[in-house]
Amino acid sequence: MSHESFPTENPAVVTCGLPYANGDLHIGHLRTYVSGDVLTRSLRTIGQETAFVSGSDMHGTPIAVNAAESGVSPEEFAMDWHETYEETFPQFDVDFDNYGNTHQSENVELTQEIVRTLDEAGHVYEKEIEVAWDPIEDQPLPDRYVEGTCPYCGATARGDECDEGCGRHLEPGEIENPTSILTGNPAEYRTREHKFFRVSAFQEYLSEFIDRLEGTKNARNQPREWIEGELQDWCITRDLDWGIDYPEDETDLVLYVWVDAPIEYIASTKQYSDRVGADTYDWEEVWRDGDSEIVHVIGRDIIQHHTVFWPAMLAGAEFNEPRAVMASGFVNLDGASFSTSRDRAVWAEEYLDSPFDTDLLRFYIATAGPFERDIDFSWETFQDRVNAELADDVGNFVYRALLFANRNYEGTPDAAVSADVEAEIESAMADFTAALNEYSVREAGTVPLELARFGNEYIQHNEPWKLVDEDPEQAAQVIRDTVQLVKAIAITIQPFTPRTAEQIWTDLNEDGTAAEATIEDCLDAPPATFGEPREPFEKIEDEQVEARQAALQERIEDEDTDSETDTTMTDIEPLNEDRIAFEDFQDLDIRVGRIESAEPIEGADKLVRLQVDIGAETRQLVAGIRQLHDVEELPGTKIIVLANLEKAELFGVESNGMLLAAGDEADLLTTQGDAGPGTKIQ
Repeated sequence: MSHESFPTENPAVVTCGLPYANGDLHIGHLRTYVSGDVLTRSLRTIGQETAFVSGSDMHGTPIAVNAAESGVSPEEFAMDWHETYEETFPQFDVDFDNYGNTHQSENVELTQEIVRTLDEAGHVYEKEIEVAWDPIEDQPLPDRYVEGTCPYCGATARGDECDEGCGRHLEPGEIENPTSILTGNPAEYRTREHKFFRVSAFQEYLSEFIDRLEGTKNARNQPREWIEGELQDWCITRDLDWGIDYPEDETDLVLYVWVDAPIEYIASTKQYSDRVGADTYDWEEVWRDGDSEIVHVIGRDIIQHHTVFWPAMLAGAEFNEPRAVMASGFVNLDGASFSTSRDRAVWAEEYLDSPFDTDLLRFYIATAGPFERDIDFSWETFQDRVNAELADDVGNFVYRALLFANRNYEGTPDAAVSADVEAEIESAMADFTAALNEYSVREAGTVPLELARFGNEYIQHNEPWKLVDEDPEQAAQVIRDTVQLVKAIAITIQPFTPRTAEQIWTDLNEDGTAAEATIEDCLDAPPATFGEPREPFEKIEDEQVEARQAALQERIEDEDTDSETDTTMTDIEPLNEDRIAFEDFQDLDIRVGRIESAEPIEGADKLVRLQVDIGAETRQLVAGIRQLHDVEELPGTKIIVLANLEKAELFGVESNGMLLAAGDEADLLTTQGDAGPGTKIQ
């Protein structure tokens, strides 16, 4: 593994956390897969050799339980979902070079080889442990055959994870008050021999590994709690019929699903290498020999597995470690968590049945916020961003520039790119590459937007429709510049909106495909001739959004009724277990502010333009509180402002900071005493 800036001379592999073959995909799941695809395409754009692999996670107790309830074998049950995922991902242009599954022979053989290596090296030992046992069925209760109470937070826990509370990984025997899900009767604990991986022996290695790991902050900070504490060894076997057999004849144990699941990253890479040939892409060079660039794109709920257990396994079996782990935040729906049990979700299949192109969703979920932070999806905000950023900014500029060029010059005017525009494109190319080296797909996505905004201002300032008669030479120069900008936009937006980028590429009459172009091609001259362009993006109409929102509301239970009848803590969002350093908190500049004026933003149902006194200056903020507060009564209100948030543009209005509010009703935070504008929150 190197830590050189991308692109490097080493082959890279980008992997996505394996979807568990146990149910439908929704857009919350798609965030990591789309972002992984965007990252892969972007790395290739800057010249980095990269493979993109994943596969379905086919083993484990939940699949065995649900298969039994469905009256089919676990293999048949999991394979049905695997085939569904194979069909779904390409429809969102998530283009894996190889998509396998953990039940295939390559993964079975490689898993047993790695475990055998760990065992022979003394990294695995046997220990008697207490396991839950169903006394009526007279059988052990592995993983999610048992329910009980989490010993850490007191929430209801299932199997190996407190997935309704603190989210901690749980070892067999840790659940309190165990109950058999087979019979509903209290379970017993009985002694059984199981295999343990000596994770504790890798504590020094892991401490050094986490210091050099790249990626998102949460992936580096969260594991320190385990690595720097008393690192526990890891039970890697289960009493279960469905899984990969432990590589010994004398045991009837199967390997824990989290042993074979990440090994699928290697197996899937090997399948790709076997298909294209080692001369094209050598999996052993990536995973075993020399330097390589391994990047894992995952959900934040599986950080521990990828930054503690997995690198320890790789080190013990003498495989290459990951260079980076990118861990995403969750996707919320209309400000609240997804609830698959209440059908409170936007399903992948549902989106595919909508009138909207998948490019629009790809762009939205890849750029809605920093990758490690939660983002919110609503059909209204989706419409706002598509219309404002893709249709008004990018689409408007691309169509205007190419249409004017076609009608007046039948293509690219015979002129050189001006120095100012060339510098703008070169700066964009540098920003795009820098964003990838910071593992920020969101920042990479701002590059084509900023180029389009620059282009729109450039057209408005130069007014080429006047220059055609007044100064034909200058008119040709201006349009030559705009066509070059369009080409640069097509290349840099391709990872996010691949279908639309190919349309622009075709309209430019370029050879090859936009996907094959590199960042260096941004300044290559476009073709001399091309035809009349098509509009890249269509605006989303209000009635389309209203129809989608109505369909969603018909499916979910009324939340107000639920909140009145269910007063348990399960309706409160769990505390975020991703701790931040005090130094990170100190980076936040939070100030007392006073609203000086407030006015609705025309055309935006939720947005209000605020002028806020924060002591040193008066800032303009845009806030989505129009429907929750009386706008006329806002002036004079003291609020709390995050002052050093990066600037954003909402509905064409710049927002220079963010007010802080609590809950879905946007309860404005304020101070109890007389702290004046500009007072810093500490």
